[in-house]
This record gives sequence, structure tokens and C-alpha cells, in this order.
Amino acid sequence: MPLRMHLTDLTWPDIAALDKNTPVVFPIAALEQHGWHMPLFTDSMLMGEIARRAELELTKKVLFAPLQWLGNSHHHLDFPGTLSAEPRVYLDMLVGVLENFIAHGFRRLILLNGHGGNDVPGKQAVFEVRQRHRLRDDLLLLFATYWSLSPEAGGAHPKLTQKVMGHACEWETSMVLRLAPHLVKAPETVTEVPFGNSFEPATRGWIMTDRSVPGHVGNPTQASAEKGEALFQVFTRDVVAMLRRVIDWNGKSWDG
Repeated sequence: MPLRMHLTDLTWPDIAALDKNTPVVFPIAALEQHGWHMPLFTDSMLMGEIARRAELELTKKVLFAPLQWLGNSHHHLDFPGTLSAEPRVYLDMLVGVLENFIAHGFRRLILLNGHGGNDVPGKQAVFEVRQRHRLRDDLLLLFATYWSLSPEAGGAHPKLTQKVMGHACEWETSMVLRLAPHLVKAPETVTEVPFGNSFEPATRGWIMTDRSVPGHVGNPTQASAEKGEALFQVFTRDVVAMLRRVIDWNGKSWDG
């Protein structure tokens, strides 16, 4: 058994020798605009760090694929630098990745997401793959966005002012301040952009310029590296808890 379960570091005989009930995690994120003050690679940096921390806690129990940094980000294309896969292309890519590992014999596959725009295609991907293998009863196909696993993340630090994830907001800015403060440009000078309530609970088709001229949503002026570390700890804890449920699944039941 290899000491570290990184797909990038292993040989094909290493993979062939693994128990096929080993959960396989595919971290997915994006490269897109994050306002005037944050780097384009924000989502991928944050998802990569959470996956890194989770892997350290689950050594030898979960196989981690490399982070897929290209996401579905068409709603940000009005801002220079954003890269986005066509929505159907992106969905098909996720389906293909899952099918690859089903062909390799693995049964517990997780798309672990760090970008809101991947939510719809990611859920559709696991839905479509399950339909293709509807005669099997031993597959566990999951899609999870890391902050959705942590409904109490707003209490991770007593001075957090936001209660939910925004975009280049207090939460994301805090986490990048914890990881790479040199990439954050004067968040204290950025004006708050309120979340608003656009016809909720209906889901509205939108592009970022409908909501925000500078490209962020939330209040980055309240960010700090201390808050960022608290958020990383909560998000990692809840990702690990979800993956432990996958490890413990009995291979057949609906409940997990």
C-alpha cells in the first residue's frame, strides 16, 4: 500500500492493487474572476487546500485525483482572464472521468467541488452516470460542494459577519489571506456588494454583471487570515466526515 494516495504519484499496478471499494475523490474547481482584489485561481487554491488537508487525515483510505482547475464559468466571461469550458463539454468531461474509474473497477466515486458554477453540471454528471449503470446496485456516485457540507460554517469564527458563502467575499478572501496573502490586493478598500434576494426561492438565470459591477458578492472588508484558518478547519472537518461515511458504506444500502 502506498504511503500517500495521490493518483499523480502512483503507477498503474499500484492502482490495480487497490481495494475497489476505496473511495476516489475528484476535486474540481475553476479559474475565473474574483473581483478587483482576488486572484483568478481562488477557487482552485481553496479546493486544493481542503483536499490536501483531508488527504492528510485519511491517508491510505481514500484515493485523491489531481484537482481539475477548468470549470463551468460562463457567467463570469464578461471579466477578462476567466476561462470556462462549454457547459455540455464540462458535463461530458465529468461523466468521462467517472466512467474511467468505473471501468477500472472502482465503486465509490466523489466529485468534490469548490466552485458554484460547477453545481448543476456536477449533479447532472452523477445522475447521468447512474442511469448508464442502472442494473448495478454496488455503485456510490456523489457530488458535493465543500461549503454545502458545512451549514454551520458561519460560526467557525466569532467575528465572521457573513453566514453563507459569497464570491470573493469575507470567507474566500479570508482563506486566501491564510494561504497566499501576497495575492490579495487591499480588500479593506473594496465596497460591500449585498447578496440580495432575486425571486427566491425560484432559481434565476444570471450573469455576474447582473449582480455585481466589480465582480464580487459579499463583504471582503471583514476578511482576516485568522478567520480563513477557522474556515479551513471547519470545511476540512466536514469533508473528512463525509468521506468517512463513504468509507463505512455497506456497499448496497440507500442510507449512508
